[in-house]
Amino acid sequence: ALGDAWFPHPANAQWTYYWTDTNYNPNGTTDTVTVDTTDQVTCGWQLQWSGAILVPLGSSGGSGPPPTISQPDDGTICFEDQDYGLINTDWSGNAPPIDEPPLCAASASQCANSLGSVLYNVIWGTRSPVISEPLLRGTSWVSTGGGDGSVTSQNQYLGLQKIEVPAFPKGILAAAVRSQIALAGTPGDDYGSGTRTVWWGYGVGPVKVVFDHVDGSITTAELMSTNLVSPPPPPDQNYFPMTVGLTGTYEWTNRKHLPQPEIEKISVAAAANRSARLSANSVSGPIRAAGDYVFSLRLDGLRNTYGSTEGATLAKLPRLGHGVRFFTPLDLMTYGFNPVLPAYPVTGTTWTSGNARDLQVYGVHGTSRVVGVRTIRVPAGRFAALEVRSVLTQPGHPFGSGVRTMWFAPGVGLVKLVFHHRDGSVSTIQLLRR
Repeated sequence: ALGDAWFPHPANAQWTYYWTDTNYNPNGTTDTVTVDTTDQVTCGWQLQWSGAILVPLGSSGGSGPPPTISQPDDGTICFEDQDYGLINTDWSGNAPPIDEPPLCAASASQCANSLGSVLYNVIWGTRSPVISEPLLRGTSWVSTGGGDGSVTSQNQYLGLQKIEVPAFPKGILAAAVRSQIALAGTPGDDYGSGTRTVWWGYGVGPVKVVFDHVDGSITTAELMSTNLVSPPPPPDQNYFPMTVGLTGTYEWTNRKHLPQPEIEKISVAAAANRSARLSANSVSGPIRAAGDYVFSLRLDGLRNTYGSTEGATLAKLPRLGHGVRFFTPLDLMTYGFNPVLPAYPVTGTTWTSGNARDLQVYGVHGTSRVVGVRTIRVPAGRFAALEVRSVLTQPGHPFGSGVRTMWFAPGVGLVKLVFHHRDGSVSTIQLLRR
């Protein structure tokens, strides 16, 4: 299903976690988690768990351990898989440990917030989304959590890290996500705030959690066993970074149609939650153009959702259908159909035209394929770049038809584009400088 690779939920899935909290669960708890397959589940897909917390009751008064009371740690939690990642829709469970600070401004009896289980610690401050996808290097996002959305977080993907837990004693390559979590306005602010890192196993789900609370306590959870197997995770190179301030200057040549090279500067003007606005402006050459473009990165790939250019040209470029004009390198890069790139590009991946919106905008039919990683030299440097080749046909317009090959470098974006048009001309775009 869409978006469930980092937390799959087949009907027979089982997880066993062991978690401790240095202040509020020092004796440790084993939580057994299974998938709820009953017909009553209406909140997405649901997990259920059971365990027990041994809460100390003061000092023992002697040399032995202090007396404890067993408090149930049972509950259910719901999730939904979206094209931008995983969200938490609902939960229900026992009250938190009796000595845990209240995490709501209201009375404890009315408080839906708790850190008294493994999965509560996973979603704390990050219900929407719990995990943002695709997980690519350098990406970050904001999220919220708590029963009323009052818990906020800044989240950063740290990369793939090999860690050892009891369920994977030889180690597992897991996606590490660090969250800076803030709670304000409750008696438990110092406990509900802090730095949490969750390691996600591909095809498994959370395998380890470490929450360093502001009050000095530390919550740790590890996956003890599971019947799920972790395949190799997808590549996490970011071939189209959407970082504000990122710029590139490009040269566009076409010996048949451009009397002199067109030089343009492209910048990331704004970005938020896997969407970005890019601007393109002429620097020199026969075209005077200014363009704005919006891109979104979701599990269905990198998509151009909006584009607008204004300009004039001294070059007599051939006409295209559907009112399309080539003014900027981004026009040639996005031309045809979405996605521009898959979310996780893997050699051999193919996709075709057919989206109604794209057909209306461009009127292009064709196919695209990820060829693989190639070494590319351009004036801006040497790059190990991902090669993507598209065969494009705009009926009745040979300049809008042909074979386009693009190369994208990790952390840089587009570094080169060559479009062999069916009118016999060749457009070449290359990165001059960053």
